[in-house]
Amino acid sequence: MKIRNYIYIVLAASCINFGIIHAQSVEDSISTSIDAEQPDIAIVESEAETAYKNSNFKESIKLYESQIVENKLTNQESPQLYYNLANAYFRDNQIAKAIVNYERALLLDPSDSDIRHNLRFAKTRIEDKIDSADNLFINKWVRTVQNLYSGNAWAVIGVILFIICIVAIGVYMISTQITLRKISFYTGIVLLTLVIITNIFAFKQKNKIVNRTTGIVMSASVSIYTSPDAHSQELFRLHEGSKVTIKRIEGNWYEIVIANGSVGWLQKKNIETI
Repeated sequence: MKIRNYIYIVLAASCINFGIIHAQSVEDSISTSIDAEQPDIAIVESEAETAYKNSNFKESIKLYESQIVENKLTNQESPQLYYNLANAYFRDNQIAKAIVNYERALLLDPSDSDIRHNLRFAKTRIEDKIDSADNLFINKWVRTVQNLYSGNAWAVIGVILFIICIVAIGVYMISTQITLRKISFYTGIVLLTLVIITNIFAFKQKNKIVNRTTGIVMSASVSIYTSPDAHSQELFRLHEGSKVTIKRIEGNWYEIVIANGSVGWLQKKNIETI
C-alpha cells in the first residue's frame, strides 16, 4: 500500500472517530449536567446543606433525595448531589445507602478523589471483605487509567489528540524535509492510536452510566441460591453494603457475580442498582 493511500485511510478513520467522540461528548453532557442557575435547585441545596451542618441528617437526606428526583425528571444527574446525599446517609449511619450513592457519584465523576476516598472509608464499615479474582496487573492498570476521567473528559481528550493528529498528517503531506516527514508520520500513527484508545475509554465510561449492571446489597443478610428459587440450595450469604454485578434478570430474581467470581441468584428486593 502506498504511503499516501495509507494517509487517506488514517484521515478517514480519524474523521469517523472524531464524529463518534463528538456525539459521545454531546450526549453525555446532556445526561449528566445540571443547571446551576436554576434558583429552586440552589435553594434546596442550600437548605439541605444547612440541615447537614446542623446535624439534621434525615432532613438533609430528604431534601437531597427530592432534588435528585427532580433532576431525573429532566434526565439530569449531578455527582455532587449524590456525594452530598451519601455523606448525609453515612452520618446517619445508613452505610449501604451511603455506599450506593458514593458509587453513583463516582460513576458520573470517576476522577474525584474525595468521592473515592469516602467510598473506601464507608466500605471499611461493612462485613463482607471480598477479594477480586482478577489479579492481572495489566487489567488493573487499564481500569485505573480508564477511571482517571469521565466519558466526557476522554471524549475531549480524543478530540484534542485528533486535531494534533491532523496537523501531523498535514505536515507530512506538505513537508519536503525527509526528517520532518518521518517524525510527523510516526507521530501521526501514535496519535491515531491514542485517539482510538480514548474513544474506547469514552464509550466504556458511557456504557457504565447507560447500562447500570452493578448493585449494592441493602438487606442486613441475604442468601445467594443456585437458581431463581428460594427452595434451591443456598451457596453463600452476602451482607449489607456488598457490591454485586448483575448478569441477567429472571422475574423477581437477579443472577449476580461478586468480585471473587462466585455466581448465584438473589431476589431483586435485596439490592439497589447503582
